[in-house]
Amino acid sequence: MEKFKIGVLREEKNPPDKRVPLTPLICSELSRQYPNVEIVVQPSKIRCYTDEEYTSFGITLQEDLSDCDILMGVKEVPVDKLIPGKKYFFFSHTIKKQPHNKKLMKALIEKKIQMIDYETLTDKRNNRIIGFGRYAGIVGAYNGILGYGLKYDLFRLKPAHLCRDKAEMEEELKRARLPNIKIALTGGGRVANGAIETLSALKIRKVTPEEFIMATFREPVYCQLNPRDYVERPNDHNFDLNDFFTHPEHFVSRFPPFTKVTDLYISTHYWDPRSPKMFTKKDMKSPDFRMSVIADVTCDIDGSVPTTIRASSIAQPFYGYNIKTEKEDLPFNKDTICIMAVDNLPCELPRNASDDFGKDLSERVLPFVFGPDKDKIIKRASICKDGKLTLNYEYLSDYAYS
Repeated sequence: MEKFKIGVLREEKNPPDKRVPLTPLICSELSRQYPNVEIVVQPSKIRCYTDEEYTSFGITLQEDLSDCDILMGVKEVPVDKLIPGKKYFFFSHTIKKQPHNKKLMKALIEKKIQMIDYETLTDKRNNRIIGFGRYAGIVGAYNGILGYGLKYDLFRLKPAHLCRDKAEMEEELKRARLPNIKIALTGGGRVANGAIETLSALKIRKVTPEEFIMATFREPVYCQLNPRDYVERPNDHNFDLNDFFTHPEHFVSRFPPFTKVTDLYISTHYWDPRSPKMFTKKDMKSPDFRMSVIADVTCDIDGSVPTTIRASSIAQPFYGYNIKTEKEDLPFNKDTICIMAVDNLPCELPRNASDDFGKDLSERVLPFVFGPDKDKIIKRASICKDGKLTLNYEYLSDYAYS
């Protein structure tokens, strides 16, 4: 039986990330399930799980990981810390030719590293099988509620990152007393489902898009909008989802009517740069434009939500968008829209997010690392190997080799 030694990396990118790919309990369970697998952990003072929590589960701390076969982290590994010839798992942020990681991409190839990016792990139907999306949605919706409370001085909630875990955050949420506002949510994947978890914890009733537009309510309500609800082909009401995914540039937004009845908007949908923006700056200047708080969980700068002019931070999650000047302003002013655009939301609940991620990793990915990879999940997800880009990622040639 082939033996594997896994090293859990200390996160060294700035600002530091507290999340881990494998929690102490999951490391212990993997060691028991796979007797041929040894797991060691690089000591760290910033992890959400302490070194002592790992050692209490019998996991060895080891500074030098050069004898490991597989190295696992969360964020990008600094170029000078990469060990040649190893198999790495982390979010490399290279597959869209991100300029800031060009040096990293070149180094991965030069050092003959097999780079398996969590973002590229997919099933046979090309659906992603792992990610932190659920917790981005959970925290993003919480921050949206928190921002609404602050804007109208209705209630003050403890920020999610100051809560120990999701359970404490949900206890905190019980203090929110929302008036009969309308909340619009766009998206249907893991991120959207996470946001719905938070809205459900508040017991906010879900209504149809038609009811949302036409009816008034005595309680807060939300509606979930899928692509057929917020885009259409001009003069054509026969919506085809595959057509939208293939040719989003042929569609126009049908979201503007929702801007006239929505108080809080939570954006969790995937946006293709070829597709239309949800609404325009001109739409915002309409006297009946109503949205006053926007939680842009997907956080595409100048993307589908034109008020997202920059990412915000966990420490300062809100900024204002002034409709008249079209510039940044104070978040809770009467004449500004309060924007929440934190781009690393799962870091606010790192223990829960890490546990969720680690379970998916151990159940849906690692069996194919330690055993036969019949569905070629690892092969498909490998961006480079043996000093060159793999076939699926040759489109990165100009980025990686120039």
